[in-house]
Amino acid sequence: MMAGGSGQGSGTVIGPRFDVYLTREDMRRALLRDAREGLLAPTGERQLSPVWFYDDYGSMLFDRITELPEYYPTRAERRLLEAHSAEIARRSRARVMVELGAGTCTKSRILLDSLTDEGSVQSYVPFDVSESTLREAAAVLARDYPGLLVRGVIGDFHRHIPLVPVGDPTLVAFLGGTIGNLLPRERGRFFDVLAEWLAPGDWFLLGADLVKDPARLLAAYDDSEGVTAAFNRNVLSVLNRELGADFCLDRYDHVVHWDCDEQWIEMRLRSRVSQRVDLPGLGAHLDLEAGEEILTEVSAKFTRQRIDSELCDARFVVEDMWDEPGGEFMMVLARLKG
Repeated sequence: MMAGGSGQGSGTVIGPRFDVYLTREDMRRALLRDAREGLLAPTGERQLSPVWFYDDYGSMLFDRITELPEYYPTRAERRLLEAHSAEIARRSRARVMVELGAGTCTKSRILLDSLTDEGSVQSYVPFDVSESTLREAAAVLARDYPGLLVRGVIGDFHRHIPLVPVGDPTLVAFLGGTIGNLLPRERGRFFDVLAEWLAPGDWFLLGADLVKDPARLLAAYDDSEGVTAAFNRNVLSVLNRELGADFCLDRYDHVVHWDCDEQWIEMRLRSRVSQRVDLPGLGAHLDLEAGEEILTEVSAKFTRQRIDSELCDARFVVEDMWDEPGGEFMMVLARLKG
């Protein structure tokens, strides 16, 4: 199907609009806070938020990761979208589609095509932390979908979701398994915020990775080409650039661990040697022992029962769940109770 579907092709191109709630200075202050709290706290394990992976180079590396043979989630989710987008469009008849963590908006097109064919969609709201990526993607979408209002929102979904414009009805998509990066308490708060923001009858489409053979999971986060390792170490490059730090990347091993009790993957950076790292931006230094680790990402995996329970606690009713044969990945369509 050509981009734009059957309903928008002859319309007038509407230039994208943008709401910027997160500036570069906001990002820098947040990085300073996270680095201070995560790396220099006197107690607890050292950690960094995975949000700092995604500078321009990190985003490019992640795009490469999604194409690796070991990394199944992107392909599995795309197949599910292609199989069920027409049904999602028919059931939701959304006038507004909001995508959280939209990135390059690649998968959005599958849903937009079906919503366009359904004749319901009027506006698309891609929401992301990266202003440059979002502006580029929104410009292309506005050109390819004449008549569709594209309104990009640059923000942090932990803080700015209630500021996003919605319609009647709205479909919110949160794809890619990003929900797994939130710890259980954070997920609960996130679902509660969605429920307070949306109106009864609005729709929520969630992509979630499933619990499976640990060997399959570990391979997806430790590929044979070393792309994920480079992606993991790139967070240190971000600290070097933004904080004037002097992390030497080749002194850190990429480490992946499956926690069977918590049912999540952990990505870590393990110091190969005892070393001191200067952090001028924080007016401090970091002493690491050989073998000491920095936690850089948690990626939770789910069961049907857990997703259903957590959404139900936030007043969502699960209307349907789809997964592929073998239980690779799951897509959940839920609706907010009245």
